[in-house]
Amino acid sequence: MSRQEFRWKPDPALAGAPTWLRPWLADPGSLTARIVARCDSFEVRVLGERRARPFPDERALIGLPPGRYAWTREVLLFADGLPVVFAHSALAPRDLNGAWHMAQAIGSRPLGAALFADPSICRGPLSAARLTARHPLHRRASAALGSPLPTLWARRSRFCRLDRPLLVTEVFLPDIARL
Repeated sequence: MSRQEFRWKPDPALAGAPTWLRPWLADPGSLTARIVARCDSFEVRVLGERRARPFPDERALIGLPPGRYAWTREVLLFADGLPVVFAHSALAPRDLNGAWHMAQAIGSRPLGAALFADPSICRGPLSAARLTARHPLHRRASAALGSPLPTLWARRSRFCRLDRPLLVTEVFLPDIARL
């Protein structure tokens, strides 16, 4: 994947997102709360939590030097039984015993709820990107669903607690259009 293939943009319109999806991409509030308000049942399905190499564009955002592993968490968010978001979070492993100690114990509870409940956590600006099948997050979302997906749009932002970053990326799946 070349650096020119995609870029994170500060505005969903610049990322080429369809008009109906832009409010989802640009909403500075909790995505979890927005989904819950539009469905009868909400579920978080944890796909994995592990040490892994961060994607190259993530490394600097979470303060890791080249060659170091990140702690990652991937989940699917379901609304009324339909998968609507694939979420990927990354942070420096040393922060699991410090600023982000709650990340290891969150289990199937939504990370977003914890992030927005703690007033000591600050959120940085949102950015959005168009993800083709060549993007690793697109491939991971397709693998999680067990089927190929069309072009997807994602948003991401950095959260800071005690001056330590956590990067959260939310990839919108086709069924988000039903909400």
